[in-house]
Amino acid sequence: MSKSVPRKLEVLNSQYVTPHMLRITLGGEAFSDFPADQESGYVKFLFPQPEGRPLMRTYTVRNQRDDAIDVDFAIHDAKGPASSWAVNAKVGDKILVGGPGPKRLIAQEADWFLISGDMTALPAISVNLLLLPKNAKGYIVIEVVDEADIQPLVHPENMTLLWVVKTPSGNAEVNPLLHQIKALTPLEGRLSVWVACEFNIMRSIRKYLKNTFNLPKQNFYTSSYWKLGVSEDEHKIAKQADSKSP
Repeated sequence: MSKSVPRKLEVLNSQYVTPHMLRITLGGEAFSDFPADQESGYVKFLFPQPEGRPLMRTYTVRNQRDDAIDVDFAIHDAKGPASSWAVNAKVGDKILVGGPGPKRLIAQEADWFLISGDMTALPAISVNLLLLPKNAKGYIVIEVVDEADIQPLVHPENMTLLWVVKTPSGNAEVNPLLHQIKALTPLEGRLSVWVACEFNIMRSIRKYLKNTFNLPKQNFYTSSYWKLGVSEDEHKIAKQADSKSP
């Protein structure tokens, strides 16, 4: 992430894209030196605490204009500090925002593509799809909380878009994303993968793809955006440990 001092950005608009996806538009005077072309890069929202360091929560830049960025928040029943702030944000409110950090884009040197993730990855997925070649082919597999959260996405016509609706289950082994990915018919040639979702689900998808396809490292991006039942700080520790595992 950029080492610059966090900017105090202003809420310019708040709008639900779908029932569980809230878009906050941020700009204001402090936005004047925000770098251009940061769609799919990440920013960190800083929430001051009575004691100690502020809480930081990471989100993706969904859209960028000369004077503002849009950040989409996946809203669930159990709201953390960032989503709680977003739900209550009013035009004129200000928030410290660090970054932007680097983009994580799918490698485009491939014959076909697989892009997958849950609602937290939808902003990054949306940007990746816009950057793919118009003749790209392959699959997009996205998990949403409810059918009402399915939203129009611009994508190459030969990329098949599949929506998976997450059904309530007490079984931690139920993995709709992995189930749908396993059901895909592989295409010919070299595959490029981009997957981002919950930590344990990402690991199961990564394991399956690693065992099924012979993918060079540069064509195999997987990441977890959150971990069920833990804070972002604890998730970060889990990610660091996971990065050192074989």
